[in-house]
Amino acid sequence: MNKRPSKNDVRDQINQEVEDFLRKGGEVKELARGETGLINGKYNDRSLGFEKPKEERTPVEHVLKDIDQRRQESRKPVKKSTAKRPRKKIIYDDFGEPLRVIWED
Repeated sequence: MNKRPSKNDVRDQINQEVEDFLRKGGEVKELARGETGLINGKYNDRSLGFEKPKEERTPVEHVLKDIDQRRQESRKPVKKSTAKRPRKKIIYDDFGEPLRVIWED
């Protein structure tokens, strides 16, 4: 099983590759912020999300209260009967086999 490289190993490898690139005569160009994000000559609006002013949220508390109220109204109250119904009881033998069924109050 191959061991995955750690973050430090990856970081060292990237730094070594950059140094090799610069040593061979490569150069790094500085670009203006957002310049590489141009699409058809325009900035990508999705990438500039943090620069927009905070949008006002629509309050929905009254809607949630209405939903909860309707939910409570739709629940039917459970009627509890005052009369006890007989219950079925199974009598087992010593080996767990059912012998007979009796009804208890």
